[in-house]
Amino acid sequence: MDGVIADTAQQFLNWYEMKHGIRFGREKFHGVSELDALPDRAARKFVFETGFFRGVPVMEGANEAVTELMKYFDVYIVSAAMEFPQSLIEKYEWLKEHFPFITWRNIIFCGDKSIIGTDYMIDDHVKNLENYKGRAFYSLQGTM
Repeated sequence: MDGVIADTAQQFLNWYEMKHGIRFGREKFHGVSELDALPDRAARKFVFETGFFRGVPVMEGANEAVTELMKYFDVYIVSAAMEFPQSLIEKYEWLKEHFPFITWRNIIFCGDKSIIGTDYMIDDHVKNLENYKGRAFYSLQGTM
């Protein structure tokens, strides 16, 4: 979900500007984990704040891409949301708003994505794909 259909990198930039009055570009994340890219480890603090995940922008083209994939595949949204437990309801509400055509039966919040037994997975973090048994696709968007 994060870094694939939800533009968490942009949300980090938005929140940093809102809270510190300093605007950074996306290049701030090049070669660095999203959680370590901003000064004073600000991103690591943001992910524990109420409202952070609820307001994440939708990745450009994500709605159309998911709609197209659903014509050929059973699509599941998987998020390792347990690391940030307050994100569970925010992510669920976000999905209901931005992807209302995905039912609750196709949303999986977990701690370890290696339990997912699908044929394909698209993810923004290589660690989530290392023990994955199906075909993995890495999204270069983020590295949370």
